[in-house]
Amino acid sequence: MKVSVGDFELNCEVEGKEGAPWITFGHALGNNLTLWDDQVALLGQRFRILRYDQRGHGLSDAPPAPYSFDDLMRDAVELLDWFEIEKTHWVGLSIGGMLGYGMAQNHSHRLLSLTACDSRPDAPPDYAAYFQYRIDTARDKGMEGVVEPTISRWFTPETCAENPPALDKIRNMLRTTNPVGHEGCCEALKRLAFGKGLESITVPTLIIGGAQDKGAPPEILSETADAIPNARHVVVDGAGHIANIENPDAVNAALIEFLNEVQEKT
Repeated sequence: MKVSVGDFELNCEVEGKEGAPWITFGHALGNNLTLWDDQVALLGQRFRILRYDQRGHGLSDAPPAPYSFDDLMRDAVELLDWFEIEKTHWVGLSIGGMLGYGMAQNHSHRLLSLTACDSRPDAPPDYAAYFQYRIDTARDKGMEGVVEPTISRWFTPETCAENPPALDKIRNMLRTTNPVGHEGCCEALKRLAFGKGLESITVPTLIIGGAQDKGAPPEILSETADAIPNARHVVVDGAGHIANIENPDAVNAALIEFLNEVQEKT
């Protein structure tokens, strides 16, 4: 379904058990809401689930670039308001998890918990430069030009060599992403700066990351978890940046354990 947020529309899906606690899923750059298919199937009997295509991704509209995390937070809050969601668990991967850091700092009253997967909180110069490279590549070669470089960056060499069907799912999401939306979110990522506010996060927080993640390596995520009061950090073996695709069993186990603990305390 399409939901109007200002002068454009976001594509959303609502599934799961009516009347149950909400989970909102945020996907990675160049992906769409189908990134979370396996987790929705697993959790739909116990939770009410909202997932959506971020602006410029999937079936959502692409307003003119550049975007900021303030823009992305505004989109998220407007969606929660539209569906009359007072509080939700937030589960995001990469930019979706980074957005979760922002929601936890600026809209904590709307969150039951935060799970940030493969999501660093800041963009140092080398990280920001990577997203300028993505912008330049997409302008020069189209979205097809970023597909294979992204796959080799996001996944472990072993998975790339095996080339399971899940990689084709990611490839198709990347090549069909609106170039305007891709560039807009890359601009937001170049200015990622939630690190200074981590200590203000008060909602229960789980940080998950692949052991071989190049963009959000374990040492960065460990420091991130240390900065958030009572946060937990789980390293996922045999996974790079898209840990829920590369090692879903480990990600699912950590997520379910965490959500169970949070639900028991609420």
